[in-house]
Amino acid sequence: MDMANLLKIGAAAFRNSQRSGVAGSGLDIGNLISALSSLAGGDRSKGGFDLGSLLSKMDSGGLGGIAKSWLGDGNNEAISPDQITNMLGADKISEFASKLGISAQEAAGGLSEALPQMVDKASSGGSLLDSIGGVTGAMGMASRLFGK
Repeated sequence: MDMANLLKIGAAAFRNSQRSGVAGSGLDIGNLISALSSLAGGDRSKGGFDLGSLLSKMDSGGLGGIAKSWLGDGNNEAISPDQITNMLGADKISEFASKLGISAQEAAGGLSEALPQMVDKASSGGSLLDSIGGVTGAMGMASRLFGK
């Protein structure tokens, strides 16, 4: 799955999330895609969203088990809006919310439903390998996540 489609999935999930509130459900998909693409600090020329960085932050923040569930084929473990804020940083969440004209609480809430879907879809299509440095990056991440 390419990054453009992944961002569309994330934007739709954000809009459909109960946690993004009434304001979140009325957002323009294009604006959401733009805000999502700049959220995880990737290379903007490649779509902007760096899933490898996101997974690394989850792992270093004690959320490796949740990340592992998103990467696997089973059910995705839930992540709370507070965990999203702690992982990405309140400043990033505020910046994201500001771009969309919603509260930080609505932003973190919508992201708590959008990010698991994005990682899940990326890992099932193989494009995640490209975003985390190919097989070598995946092996390094897997060894950290699975403790090997």
